[in-house]
Amino acid sequence: MRRKNMAHAPCPVARSLDCIGEWWSLLIVRDALMGKRRFGEFQRSLGAARNILAARLKKLVACSILEKIPAADGARHQYVLTDQGRELGMVLIALRLWGAKWRFQAHEREALVDRTSGEAIGLELRTKEGRRVRPADLALAPKVSHRVKAPSAPA
Repeated sequence: MRRKNMAHAPCPVARSLDCIGEWWSLLIVRDALMGKRRFGEFQRSLGAARNILAARLKKLVACSILEKIPAADGARHQYVLTDQGRELGMVLIALRLWGAKWRFQAHEREALVDRTSGEAIGLELRTKEGRRVRPADLALAPKVSHRVKAPSAPA
């Protein structure tokens, strides 16, 4: 079945999934965050078929998640994360924490910890002023239009 194109969907989640919704894509971003840069490195790590991996890398480049640049040693090219790609790290951390909590038994879980202090990591939502909020506290604000409204005709 052919996937529906959601590049112009009104929902930010749908638009995001249009670029990163294939599970291979998030695993590629995960590997890039861990320092992998070359096609062969991604293929060895993921075990993906060459055609699938090539298609996912091409899509991530087209969506500006990865950038394809010449390799330093002159051999072919490598893939590096853009600012958008690096910011996806937060999404992957949230997914990792969720997956560890809900998809693993307690004895199977690895803990994500701060490298310096060894403290366990958690995620929470905060307002710009720093107040903690729960998902149930959230609401969507109306869109702000920057268009100038045409003056009304005199009555």
